Amino acid sequence: MAQLDDLAFFQHLARAGSLTGTARELGLSLSAVSKRLKQLEARLGVELASRTTRRLSLTAEGERYLARGSAILEELAELEEALSEQRAALSGPLKVNATFGFGRRHVAPLLSQFCALHPGVEALLELSNFPMSLGEQGFDIGIRVGEPPDSRLVARRLLVNRRVLCAAPNYVARMAPLTVPADLAAHPCLILRENDSDYGVWRFHHRGERQPEQTVKVGGLLSSNDGEVIVQLALEGHGVVLRSWWDIHRYLASGRLVELLPDWQGVRADFHVVYLQRRHVPARIRAFVAFLEAHLPGRIPTMPV
Repeated sequence: MAQLDDLAFFQHLARAGSLTGTARELGLSLSAVSKRLKQLEARLGVELASRTTRRLSLTAEGERYLARGSAILEELAELEEALSEQRAALSGPLKVNATFGFGRRHVAPLLSQFCALHPGVEALLELSNFPMSLGEQGFDIGIRVGEPPDSRLVARRLLVNRRVLCAAPNYVARMAPLTVPADLAAHPCLILRENDSDYGVWRFHHRGERQPEQTVKVGGLLSSNDGEVIVQLALEGHGVVLRSWWDIHRYLASGRLVELLPDWQGVRADFHVVYLQRRHVPARIRAFVAFLEAHLPGRIPTMPV
């Protein structure tokens, strides 16, 4: 069993990316982590990583040991999960990644409910601006906006979503003419600067007629990397915003925001739950995916066609 312990240790080491990070994660001293890595390399007769206390880079042999070792550990976990599925109670780790705004408002409450039903599940929800790699960073489930680009992932759509152009009534009362998307160039637009997206370009499709997509370069004096800040600026009448239906539907319903250019739609930005393809998906992952599919749509009104 020492070999399996070594595989698990090296997997922790590779994910942490440093000796210091591994020591912190495993609750060990830095010297203990360094000593164990040296002992592992001595047993295998190869150098697995070049390192300092701050950074660790895998050698070719280390990459191979990690890849094959991770597959062995995953197969063992799948075997144990399959053998224990006859028990009614779900158990084991469940690591979930989601974006900040959607994760706080919807994923966190649903994960709380799920864990109350299944107290044996050890859950971690990590929120981030950037989607985190499921395989490399050890996440079981990711909540993604738009079409998942990785063909190695199983993707199930949770929510139909689209971006909506809108502004507060006090801005609409004094705004310059706005009849087609190109007119946005004359308006102060509230820009969300997040990820590596082309955030200064807004795209629209016409609802009825078959017209080419309209792409508009927008600008304004106010911007932020936080969606809640952008929505608040719009509510206070600072300009035009293009935000997702899930985020602003309640303000449209109350009249605090007004949809603009109703004949033009912002691009689709559906939400998917994604997880790695594997021969046996652990029961806790399947159960949480099903829980999200059952309960998330009820939290957000259906988007108008």
